[in-house]
Amino acid sequence: MNPFHLAIPVTSLEPCRTFYRETLSCKEGRSSDHWVDFNFFGHQFVIHIDKNHSKKIAPTNKVDGKAVPVPHFGVVLDWEVWEELAVKMKNQNAEFIIEPYIRFKGQVGEQATMFFLDPEGNALEFKAFKDKSQVFAK
Repeated sequence: MNPFHLAIPVTSLEPCRTFYRETLSCKEGRSSDHWVDFNFFGHQFVIHIDKNHSKKIAPTNKVDGKAVPVPHFGVVLDWEVWEELAVKMKNQNAEFIIEPYIRFKGQVGEQATMFFLDPEGNALEFKAFKDKSQVFAK
């Protein structure tokens, strides 16, 4: 699978730089005083300064009775890596939008998921599939 490239606006580099580097353990790559590259679980992720960017509360859609923020982004992790991240975020007292839980338990597409915000209010989803071959299964 080819890595994706995603660039997002932020009003301040340092809080996000710390969050992605230290909280999520993303290795920092190239940077300037206006942007920072990260290895986001094998993908190229960049935060760019935009002083005109405004934090806003994302609209939501109901999924499993939970308010899923739109837009959001994230990554599909291996099950064990997802479990480790869930524990790490709980231990850091993360403010979850959606607490870690299992969807479709015992069914096709069984998956673990959790949502939380970065310091700029960008919604992130981390998920894992019991069987990665079922990522697109109906």
